[in-house]
Amino acid sequence: MDARGEHMRTVMVSFSGVDGAGKSTQIESLATHVRQDGRRVHVVRFWDDVARLKGIREASGHKIFKGDKGVGSPAAPIHRRDKNVRSAGMTWVRLFLYLVDAVSLRFKVREVLAAGYDLVIFDRYCYDELANLNLQNPLIRAYARAIMWLVPWPHISYLLDADPVQACARKPEYPLEFVRCNREAYLRLATMVGGITVLKAGPVHDVESEVIAHAASKLSFEAANHAHGTWAVERR
Repeated sequence: MDARGEHMRTVMVSFSGVDGAGKSTQIESLATHVRQDGRRVHVVRFWDDVARLKGIREASGHKIFKGDKGVGSPAAPIHRRDKNVRSAGMTWVRLFLYLVDAVSLRFKVREVLAAGYDLVIFDRYCYDELANLNLQNPLIRAYARAIMWLVPWPHISYLLDADPVQACARKPEYPLEFVRCNREAYLRLATMVGGITVLKAGPVHDVESEVIAHAASKLSFEAANHAHGTWAVERR
């Protein structure tokens, strides 16, 4: 399913990456930049607005595996036990949950398209779930491709690459080794599914400038359509 051909007024952009990659900062920067042009921007938080069956996730991470709740910070590090738990049983649970979330994502995209926003930014997308799977397994790769067939494709999908050590320092929630493996999975997924713009790790301001410049080159309002708020989209 390709949302780009369904509703050319609304542009969809997603940001993905390991915890601590700087997604929130870049999302806020892009949203502010577009709002200054008088455009309507809406941010969808994947874990809050799309993910389903949160009780099962909480039970597995906190009650069963004894992981901490909340968000880690340099001043208050935590030890989460959820997506970093690797076992056959948890893989089957994830496959089920991610399928449910993919269906939920389809409905959420329809909802935001119908609202008529100029720009919808997704804080995480299905990529962030698929990167938790063992993509070296051919059956898992087939599953990932099926999920990508099921969900709408954003106009632009950003993957914020990050140095694992720095990411862990900014957001200390998971072991460094897991973050390293998670980063490799993101990069492998980007190569596998295609259409993902990988932004190399760098100073926040440099990445911010790159995001805005790249978005401006891909998405622009046609002068003739300013009155209608229609985005001119360069197809990938």
